[in-house]
Amino acid sequence: MKTLDVITIGRSSVDLYGAQVGGRLEDMGSFNKYIGGSPTNIAAGTARLGLKSALITRVGDEHMGRFIREELAREGVDVRGVKTDPDRLTALVLLGIRDDTQFPLIFYRENCADMALCEDDIDEAFIAESRAVVATGTHLSHPRTEAAVLKALRLARSHGAQTALDIDYRPNLWGLAGHGDGESRFVESAAVTAKLQGTLHLFDLIVGTEEEFHIAGGMTDTIAALRAVRAVSGAVLVCKRGPMGAVAFSADIPDTLDEGATGPGFPIEVFNVLGAGDGFMAGLLKGWLDGEDWPVALKYANACGAFAVSRHGCTPAYPSWEELQFFLGRGVVTPALRKDAALEQVHWATNRHDDWSTMRVFAFDHRMQFEAMAGATAARIGAFKELCLTAALQVAGGRPGHGILCDGRLGRRALHKAAGTGLWVARPVEWPGSRPLTLEPEIGPDFGGLNEWPLGQVVKVLCFYHPEDDAAMKAEQEAVVLRLFHAARRCRLEFLLEVIPSKVGPVTDFTTARVIERFYDLGLYPDWWKLEPFGTDAAYAAACAAIRARDPHVRGVVILGLDAEPDALAASFALAARHPLVKGFAVGRTIFGAAARGWMAGDLTDGAAVAMMAGIYADLCRVWDAALVEGGRT
Repeated sequence: MKTLDVITIGRSSVDLYGAQVGGRLEDMGSFNKYIGGSPTNIAAGTARLGLKSALITRVGDEHMGRFIREELAREGVDVRGVKTDPDRLTALVLLGIRDDTQFPLIFYRENCADMALCEDDIDEAFIAESRAVVATGTHLSHPRTEAAVLKALRLARSHGAQTALDIDYRPNLWGLAGHGDGESRFVESAAVTAKLQGTLHLFDLIVGTEEEFHIAGGMTDTIAALRAVRAVSGAVLVCKRGPMGAVAFSADIPDTLDEGATGPGFPIEVFNVLGAGDGFMAGLLKGWLDGEDWPVALKYANACGAFAVSRHGCTPAYPSWEELQFFLGRGVVTPALRKDAALEQVHWATNRHDDWSTMRVFAFDHRMQFEAMAGATAARIGAFKELCLTAALQVAGGRPGHGILCDGRLGRRALHKAAGTGLWVARPVEWPGSRPLTLEPEIGPDFGGLNEWPLGQVVKVLCFYHPEDDAAMKAEQEAVVLRLFHAARRCRLEFLLEVIPSKVGPVTDFTTARVIERFYDLGLYPDWWKLEPFGTDAAYAAACAAIRARDPHVRGVVILGLDAEPDALAASFALAARHPLVKGFAVGRTIFGAAARGWMAGDLTDGAAVAMMAGIYADLCRVWDAALVEGGRT
């Protein structure tokens, strides 16, 4: 049985993209880190489109290698074929966007891990699982990697899989250009042509730009080059033509490119061409493996390429299947796709990582409540918050669906220790109790403090907002929240908005729904809502309906505890769990209150405080899980 749709094989690197646009690579002051390498990009791109994809490559036994492995897993790529090389470093690439025609890049690939891929890394049983194997040209440039690729292709064909080649010609990686010429896309080479032509018969699909077919065919006239490739291969040939789209040839090559099968192109602004071919290949493979005709497959490919040239980075630019369908159904609104707010929201919301469909959150982000306790100092509060983290990890036990809320002022050490533990981590930014809303000093007057946050952390803000606030109060608070939301997005951080209108004025079953609608009207799309527990089904229904109507891709709602007794929380959970948009709870003082007071007073040891909190937290988790079952949500 074929459990995989596609396996890609070859390069895998970490791309360090210059964050500044319009200058030389020498002028870049900061870089964004993404996965890279053509087969790696294609694997992630096809996974986003709903294919079951896998990658065969090597990475180093270090931080960058682990990043690639973890990021691929988050993208839904099967990483069983990603081998860890104990002796070599993961490849790096530095890239920049100089203007709309220059995209400087430097390959750091000296004896890198992915070029150590060998025949022993190719497992027949793994290859046999896939419907298709995709190779890229670079790994034909060295005898060791070539042997691995050829073995994978032979096994694929013997097990009835289709095979595809992305020519992916980089002269630099064939030793034909210097270190400073990474941007070069074509250097004539009889040796490279001979190497490629010796393998072209092994493929059912061959994809390349006109220049890449020039190197494969051994001549710089595109029609002649395609005919030279056709002479040694019966594959479908897909020739990419940049802004003119692409054409597919299933049989003899005609006299002009315009006579091939085509799909519609998209008039968009070119921002960044790097990785566009890999996005194109992902879309093409989706159509090909789904059995679509070539015009449809090329439409997918052209659209995915359009996304890639319109955004920063390679893999981060590629669309989800939902996003692609949205785009194809609605069309181009603005040629600069990255400035299309509706499209960017779908892109963000449908490409988020990790499954947080169940949320059991221990909230100890409180500040003034701790500061008011007898015996509390900043140092002691920080130490206690580390105990809170210990309790949270003890209850989670490495299982998914658990998280913490912890601040960066009094809980900094606990926050740092939580990184990489598997917990969902959210971090407050509001100054406690402020109304109108002001932020913690660490955020900075320009909100630039968010640049220091790890990408896995969620920006949480509590805004004491009420629909009946006066105009000045509304305007001031809305401005801060909206600016914070956009700052979080720019920093690639998820955003949680907490509102508690009952702390400001009288409420009805529809008050919170009105608050939710107002923030959506402002163009704000929280990944998460944190809401007070309601006393009626009607209030939950109104709030959830307001969210669903504006954002069908929202992560969901978590409900807070408000220092309620466990019995009261159980009743609250039972009501909330009836509504699928409510994913869980974020409870704090109910869990840590008594333990904190006892520990601050010297009446509890560290171990006793941890045991007390872990016991209450575990009980609440069981109550929530039982409420899900009772509510028909298992």
